[in-house]
Amino acid sequence: MAAPAGPPAEAAGTERSEEALAAALADVPELARLLETDPYLKPYAPDFQRRYKRFNQTLSSIGENEGGIDRFSRGYESFGVHRCADGGLYCKEWAPGAEGVFLTGDFNDWNPFSHPYKKLDFGKWELYIPPKQNRSVLVPHGSKLKLVIRSKSGEILYRISPWAKYVTREGSNVNYDWIHWDPEYSYKFKHSKPKKPKGLRIYESHVGISSYEGKIASYKHFTCNVLPRIKDLGYNCIQLMAIMEHAYYASFGYQITSFFAASSRYGTPEELKELVDTAHSMGITVLLDVVHSHASKNSEDGLNMFDGTESCYFHYGPRGTHILWDSRLFAYASWEVLRFLLSNIRWWLEEYGFDGFRFDGVTSMLYHHHGIGENFSGDYHEYFGLQVDEDALIYIMLANHLVHTLYPDSITIAEDVSGMPALCSPISQGGGGFDYRLAMAIPDKWIQLLKEYKDEDWNMGNIVYTLTNRRYLEKCIAYAESHDQALVGDKTLAFWLMDAEMYTNMSVLTPFTPVIDRGIQLHKMIRLITHALGGEGYLNFMGNEFGHPEWLDFPRKGNNESYHYARRQFHLTDDDLLRYKFLNNFDRDMNKLEERYGWLSAPQAHVSEKHEDNKIIAFERASLLFIFNFHPSKSYTDYRVGTTLPGKYKIVLDSDAAEYGGHKRLDHNTEFFSEPFEHNNCPCSLLVYIPNRVALILRNVDLPN
Repeated sequence: MAAPAGPPAEAAGTERSEEALAAALADVPELARLLETDPYLKPYAPDFQRRYKRFNQTLSSIGENEGGIDRFSRGYESFGVHRCADGGLYCKEWAPGAEGVFLTGDFNDWNPFSHPYKKLDFGKWELYIPPKQNRSVLVPHGSKLKLVIRSKSGEILYRISPWAKYVTREGSNVNYDWIHWDPEYSYKFKHSKPKKPKGLRIYESHVGISSYEGKIASYKHFTCNVLPRIKDLGYNCIQLMAIMEHAYYASFGYQITSFFAASSRYGTPEELKELVDTAHSMGITVLLDVVHSHASKNSEDGLNMFDGTESCYFHYGPRGTHILWDSRLFAYASWEVLRFLLSNIRWWLEEYGFDGFRFDGVTSMLYHHHGIGENFSGDYHEYFGLQVDEDALIYIMLANHLVHTLYPDSITIAEDVSGMPALCSPISQGGGGFDYRLAMAIPDKWIQLLKEYKDEDWNMGNIVYTLTNRRYLEKCIAYAESHDQALVGDKTLAFWLMDAEMYTNMSVLTPFTPVIDRGIQLHKMIRLITHALGGEGYLNFMGNEFGHPEWLDFPRKGNNESYHYARRQFHLTDDDLLRYKFLNNFDRDMNKLEERYGWLSAPQAHVSEKHEDNKIIAFERASLLFIFNFHPSKSYTDYRVGTTLPGKYKIVLDSDAAEYGGHKRLDHNTEFFSEPFEHNNCPCSLLVYIPNRVALILRNVDLPN
């Protein structure tokens, strides 16, 4: 007699899937909440389980071997060079591939071998130099130092400590020098950190280009001249890029050579601290653009080949090089690399008072393919499996855990183009732990429309889809244009809209040309709809708020090393005879209106209309009614717009107002009364006059302000 047939393969597979799901839910404390939000993630529950367990195992291992992540992330307190209480000097390095390590510099007349380090376990080296008999300083503040590395092949290498706190380049020197930074009086912070903003309005800034002069601007200049402008414009957060030291200025700060050093080309560490402290006094949160996705391939003044091997901080072989960026890739599973990077995170928080980070290049970190040649379709199979670099993902989880444990109000933002699910979900759900992700599809959409379509062919539904297509409960930072668009060879929105006419037709003494008129009106509308509909935060790159009329071109061979275009001409907005003031005024009032009504921290907007023929988009958010008429020529009288709230409405922002370079076609004393007339699935509606290329915001005055 034949044996009874077993259960069908499909039933067995279902049973195994249910068992795997139950095991994952048991291991990850709040995974159920994530899967309730997005049930399509259920098949990938074991992936979240594995990631969370690896994160926990690493955290536990740090606890067992290092006394916890708090001690582990203070590597800068022992590594590098430190003055001891007795006047001596304690030095420590990690150089596992070295045969010998020595300290040299001004203090010993550059004798390369007079001060050898002692070899410890696990590739560490230490040196103690006793104090002088007269107790004078062994290594004076401002003196030069170098590490001397004897490689396994016998080669003698001169290196800068990876933990160096200040490096600078003198005159025409190609390489940076390590300067011992130990001032007698260090900057003392005077102001407390501001409260975490409910709605982030970020002003992305580069200190070096913040002057109208063709030179590198300073921390002092930025503090005195740019911070007041940012405050006046209504931004509550600045994101500082190009702060971590980078030998190549034209890299925009993304080829880091010294991770613990604030860039000396703008001034001293104390002056950067003063900048952060002054921002805090104005109620402005300060984020650092942190680059842990890769490092410069420089060896004499960078991390590359530090101990004579290519695998000290980085992966060995092809895995250790980013083929497009021509840079080195960290070995995130390495114990000492974890110490280095986590300590670096803590250093910027504690030493300089930063309030959080924008993590650059997260897509490159997350995948072994680094996103190269990938067109992410949103299929969930793209985010799980062998293509994911879980070493890097665990580091990301550890970094977010550290930041939010040390300072619960800190903010972390992921620059990820892939859209990985749960990247901005809590670690307790198996997520990456970021607070926000950049909505990187939005600037691409505006470029596509301006480049490829006539105004009358813009698809309203597609605009709304791009602005609202974000994962539920994962917050996004919306932006209309990226900093890369400001670079020579690319175009900002203002250049796409107005191009060369900005040089000849921006005077108020000349009549509007069709190009300038269109440009000014659409510039305001694009930025407002991005601000109001695109996310839970908003970002603007410095100068773009007023349509800066120059590209950004850093000194390089191709421009004879000129600084002429490495600048921002803020003074243009102060000239009453130029139209740049109109865009600046609109940006300021848009931000201040958000401060008052808080649409960024409100739930996603209810979009009631996206009319393709009329080119109208209407939506409600934070009890405000937003109406956009993108039609190039048609204005509409008595246009019916739906609303969920009955009452009397008045205009609170009108892009057509005179102070914004508009045509003054609307009477701001007009009162709009809703009717119990259902329209576009809204219980009420009202009639408005909406001119062409105009954006309106109406407030229900019957509601509490």
